[in-house]
Amino acid sequence: MKILILGCRGNLGTQLMKVFGADKKYEVNGFDQGDFNLLEPLSLTEKISELKPEIIINATAYNAVDKCEESGEEFELAKKINGTAVEYLAAAALKAGALFIHYSTDYVFPGDYKDGYKEDDRPQPINNYGRSKLLGEEAVIKKGGGESAGDKQEGAGLKYYLIRTSKLFGPRGDSPVSKPSFFDLMIKLAGEKDELEIVDDEASAFTYTPDLAAATKALIENRAPLGLYHLVNTTPATWYEAALELFKITGNNVKIKAVGSDKFPRPAKRPEYSYLLNTKTKPLRDYREALRDYLKK
Repeated sequence: MKILILGCRGNLGTQLMKVFGADKKYEVNGFDQGDFNLLEPLSLTEKISELKPEIIINATAYNAVDKCEESGEEFELAKKINGTAVEYLAAAALKAGALFIHYSTDYVFPGDYKDGYKEDDRPQPINNYGRSKLLGEEAVIKKGGGESAGDKQEGAGLKYYLIRTSKLFGPRGDSPVSKPSFFDLMIKLAGEKDELEIVDDEASAFTYTPDLAAATKALIENRAPLGLYHLVNTTPATWYEAALELFKITGNNVKIKAVGSDKFPRPAKRPEYSYLLNTKTKPLRDYREALRDYLKK
């Protein structure tokens, strides 16, 4: 089975390449920066037409949350990458008869549900990044023949898995521009400072990229019903709570202080509680167990 992974050297893309590459029944192809330009999606769709993959996984995204709040030009860029390019990719997948897998974010929700968000809850982003990601969601769902996340796919529309996730962590990707995760940054800062102030009023789910990659493959292997899924490691946590867990595991005695998000003003408003509820598949393991595995490796 021929598969194409876009963003193959990023943090998630690298893990997807490993998971699918380890299975001999997949012929894995990867494109990354230098292989295509998301601002010129027609050139990419031509490559897809030539390759004829049976599965296309899009692990690319614009994720500079604050930049696209500060600048109109950056917001336009975010909409092109997270919205327009996704629409072109979905169209190319539909034309090729390929299964399309695309990742979205908890930031499509406003963060006011203390019990967490189910897959069919109504998105209502409160920042430009979330709005740009919602454009991509809407493009995929529309190509599938639906109008909203809860619609069933019928007829000859796009076959897709639309996966919302949040707060990725894990091994750095193979790309030199791959960003460190929150936990990587905390370890670095703990070696530089005597005390860390960490935000304690924004909670969601931390997600281990190897687990997310494996769960993505499981959707395909198990022939899960097409549509929208929430895939995150279980147990919600604030940044402060996650840092407490990190330093408990590592035995680091750095002092940490819980502060409100107003202590670090940022251009983009963040959801206060955007925990994604996985109601459609077997839940992923607790993020704390995944974090222990990551630290061992």
